[in-house]
Amino acid sequence: MREVEVNLGQRSYPVLVGAGAVGALPRLVPPGARRAAVVTQADIGVGVETGLEQAVFHMADGEGAKTLATVEELCRAFARFGLSRADVVVGVGGGVVTDAAGFAAAVYHRGVAVVHVATSLLGQVDAAIGGKTGVNLAEGKNLVGAFWQPRAVVCDTDLLATLPPRERRSGLGEMAKYAFLGVPGLAGLDIEEAVARCVACKAAYVSQDERETAAMPGGGEVARSGGRALLNYGHTLAHAIETAGAYDLRHGEAVAVGLVFAARLARRLGRVDDDRVAEHEAVVAAYDLPSRLPRGVAHGQLVEVMGRDKKATGSGLTFVLDGPRGLEVVAGVEAREVTATLEEISG
Repeated sequence: MREVEVNLGQRSYPVLVGAGAVGALPRLVPPGARRAAVVTQADIGVGVETGLEQAVFHMADGEGAKTLATVEELCRAFARFGLSRADVVVGVGGGVVTDAAGFAAAVYHRGVAVVHVATSLLGQVDAAIGGKTGVNLAEGKNLVGAFWQPRAVVCDTDLLATLPPRERRSGLGEMAKYAFLGVPGLAGLDIEEAVARCVACKAAYVSQDERETAAMPGGGEVARSGGRALLNYGHTLAHAIETAGAYDLRHGEAVAVGLVFAARLARRLGRVDDDRVAEHEAVVAAYDLPSRLPRGVAHGQLVEVMGRDKKATGSGLTFVLDGPRGLEVVAGVEAREVTATLEEISG
């Protein structure tokens, strides 16, 4: 089993990666805690033992469960259970669970400890780590939330063996992103090593820029590159596709399309050449992921939703794009350039 630290000073925490890692859960809960509220979904099917008095609270399945109504339901259930500020919430599931459970923990009693047990590949390499919590609005993904770092994260690779093929492939979409964040060659590694390298990469970005302020005006020394915002590579289009809601793409599949889109947009803006675009296409293809939009996608709708992306800081649209100095946050991209690129990748 490997342990990767997310270095945030007094709020640093471990991410445990490996077979059987969930067995370490009792030693990861806060000292003095008496109760644990275990938040999960019925179809997850992963039981955990915290060593505390615990109760299980089920969210509805699917991305549609990431709502303010769900957070209210969880917090009211916590109150009925008698969960105190000294106790702990344990999120057991993929990104939907860890996002919503983490947000509920952040606001219940103005903040209680949370430990995540990531059961999906997407959750283990990305969603459960870094303290971003939140829920969706009809206007966009993750528009309401809080930064609330977990006390620990458990990435038990044994849990990945039972994932449905398409759910595993969704996780590979997030893994493909890391090839452009300085972690090449993941496809040839065993799963524990691959997950640990992705975790270490994300931990480094989070430690550098915890609240994703580097890309904002006055962001400091790391503002030039964009800091933690670079972890959103491929996500601006992906989130727009998911918000539109009418297309049969999982999150990681949408990210894969978003990576190819971002490379082609960067080429259109003169930031990269054909070879770099081909490299993006090859990485996505190596994971057997889609690289084109589904038929019938409304380009105007996607552009409108991308305009509400939380990275936006001024006029025009904002994207993480590749370039001569690597990935950067690029603001002020004209809508006509975006629309033309969407036409390039339409199925």
